[in-house]
This record gives sequence, C-alpha cells and structure tokens, in this order.
Amino acid sequence: MGQLIIDFSNWIWGWPLLYLLLGGGTLLFLYSGIIPFSGFAHAMKVVSGKYDDPNAKGDITSFQALTSAIAATVGLGNISGVALAIGTGGPGAIFWMWVSAFVGMATKYFTCTLAIMYRGKDSSGHIQGGPMYVIEEGMGKKWRFLSIIFCVAGIMGLLAIFQANQLTDVIRVVLLKPFGLDYGVSTRWILGISMMLLVATVILGGIKRIASVASKLVPFMVTLYFLSVLIILFRFSDQILPSFWYILDDAFSGKAVLGGSIGAVIITGARRAAFSNEAGIGTAPMVHGASKNEEPVREGLIAMLGPFIDTIVVCTLTAMTIMVTGVWETGEKDGVLMTLSAFQSGIPVVGKYFLMAAVLVFALSTMFTYSYYGHKCFNYLFGADKADYYNYFYLLTIVAGAVVSLKVVMSFVDGMYAVMAFPTMISAIYLSPKVRAATKDYFRRMKEKGML
Repeated sequence: MGQLIIDFSNWIWGWPLLYLLLGGGTLLFLYSGIIPFSGFAHAMKVVSGKYDDPNAKGDITSFQALTSAIAATVGLGNISGVALAIGTGGPGAIFWMWVSAFVGMATKYFTCTLAIMYRGKDSSGHIQGGPMYVIEEGMGKKWRFLSIIFCVAGIMGLLAIFQANQLTDVIRVVLLKPFGLDYGVSTRWILGISMMLLVATVILGGIKRIASVASKLVPFMVTLYFLSVLIILFRFSDQILPSFWYILDDAFSGKAVLGGSIGAVIITGARRAAFSNEAGIGTAPMVHGASKNEEPVREGLIAMLGPFIDTIVVCTLTAMTIMVTGVWETGEKDGVLMTLSAFQSGIPVVGKYFLMAAVLVFALSTMFTYSYYGHKCFNYLFGADKADYYNYFYLLTIVAGAVVSLKVVMSFVDGMYAVMAFPTMISAIYLSPKVRAATKDYFRRMKEKGML
C-alpha cells in the first residue's frame, strides 16, 4: 500500500500536473493579453495600498493577503527545491522555472480574481473565498462535487508535516549536533512540541492574527535571505555573468544532465516552479478571497505578484548562490545540504547560521498559513461551528512530523496537494471569459479616472 501511494504521488506530479498547470496556465497567459507584463506596473501601485478601502467587506487588507499567501509559498521549496532542480535537471532547469513563473502569474491572476468575484458565505453567514466557493457560486450547484474533492484533498494535504520534519532536521544538524546537544528521538519530541506551541499561539487567533504575523515575518524573511545572498554574490561577483550565461546555455542544450535531455531539464524546472509557487493549486485564492477588496481584478493583480516574488526573485537568489560558489558541481545532490554548502562556502563560519535563521522563518510562516487553508476546507464541508476542531488536528500533526519518518505520509500529502489543482484549474478555465470581461472593464474605468 505504501509503495502504491509513493507511485501515485510520483505519477501525478509528473506529466498530468505539468500538462494541467503549464498547458492550462499558458492558455490563461495568452487569453489574458499577457497580463503578467501588461499589468505589472499597475499591480505594484495597487499593492502599495494606494487604492485600499478600509470599509470594504472582508477580513484583511490586500497587502496582508499577499504576504499571507507568500508566507505559504516562500518556504523550504525555495531553499531545497531550487538546489534539487539544479542537482537533477542541471542549471538550465532554472530558466524553465522562470518561464513557468510567468505562466503561474497568469494562473494566479485568474484564480484570485475569481476568488473575489465569486465569494460565498459559510454556515455562520461569514464571507468566504476560495476555489470551492468559485465552483459553487460561479459554475453552479451541479459542479459542487469538484468543491468537495478540493476540500477533502485540502484537509488531508495541507498539513505542515514536511516543514516540521525538515526544520527539526536542520536545527539538529546546525545548532545541536555540533555542541553535543542532540539526543535523538527525545530531541525530536522536544522540538516538535515546541513548534506546536509556537504555531498554536498564532493560528488559534484566526486569519487576522495569521495575516498580522505574516505581514511582519515575510518582509523580514525575504530581507534576511536577500542580504545573505548579496554578501555571497559580492564575494563571487566575477562568477555572476558566467553563471547566468551557463543557465541560458544549458536550458537549450541540457548538457549538464546525463544524456543531454532538454526534455528532462524542462520537466524538472517546471515541476520545481509549480511546487514552489503553488500557482493553480488553489491555496492562494482562499486567503485572497478574505481580502477587503471590492475589485476582483485589483485583487488578481496583487495575487499575481506572488509567483514573481517567490520564483523570479527568491528562487533566482538561491540558484545564483549555488552557481557562483560552484557547489553544484561537487557531487552533493541533496537539496538542503547543497544550499548549506553554498552558504558555508560563501560566508565561512556564520553562513550556516544565516541559512538556519532563514529556514526557521520560512518554515514557521508556512506552518501558520497552511492551517488557515485546511481550516477553510473543513469549514466548507462540516460547517463553521466545527471548523476550529481542525486546528487541534493540525497542531498534533506538527509533533508527528517532527518525530516520525514520513516518506509514505509525505507522498500521500503531496498526492492530495496535486489533486487540488484539478478543480482549481477546471474552474479557472471554465470561468476565464468572465475574468477577461472584468479585466477590460476595470482598465477602462481606471483609464477614465486617470488612475493607471
């Protein structure tokens, strides 16, 4: 049974999801009039809060929605996922991550515009957003089975098991083992319970507290990582241009991959990008649907900045650090260890502690936001009065993630995560004409008011 789950996860994260996310995303990219480029400047103005209406319905500001969504997507995938892409697909995989990111921006634009356009109400009458409400309100009750599939997969898939497991390992390797303070299983239990209590103080306060913490953590998280990488790039500045050209050359030659397969390079890059920025999975529309924004298109524009920050900015920083230090050629293919080697090489003695701090913030911010996603799925299926029970289940899985080995469980979680993409992308493509019409109307009105 365990091997079956692993095989299913590997299969669905292969061609099925790539066709769905890359193929469907490219369709939306073209249909939108290449909105990631044409709407980027206006999106930057919007995210500054220039157009916020404090009296609009919703729970959080658009900026808080963006930072909460980024808190969930900018995580360990940006540290270990990029290294894994280079290790398995060669440096050229990074180019295809960039291409996939722009496609993902269009996907996020459509899914998060729809999250405001088709908001629903839960059993308590509170305004809610997300793919499940988009399907029910936008496509009709006959499609509700897709909403149920999405929420069932969300409850089982949106757990912080991976983050808890990886954070525990990194703390043990970097902070405890060098000082003889690692005591095996007992240390895992202590770290697991500590993480659970820390996460509990945030998530039991609801989306407003999650958003408040995320809006403070995310800028700090990205700044810390950015400064660490800048130090490394400054020290190896003579290698920046050669590394950049190598990425471009390898993207179309595949010479760094055994057998020189360009297809393998493209698949690896696209898969890592999809896993990193989550465009098309359906998580971001749930938090953007809670935004105090009456303009669906405006929320979509804000949301599409997520993949840009996640993949074009943060993933590129990781990739260049690995490239300029040359650690990708040393034979170490493990994601976290490859990035750790780059930081140790680039900033001797303290580099590993900088990475440790980034991993800590990355993992915790993801843990905070994932709980909200699962909570919303539980709310939709079982009602608002029972939704808080999910939080206690979620917190217990953090301890489990820290303590046990989770290859089969993680494959199951990954598989459920992938299943969520199908209802999300089907609804986005089905309702895309509504988004296109709203886009034209929005930009016409903004032009008339001189607000572009």
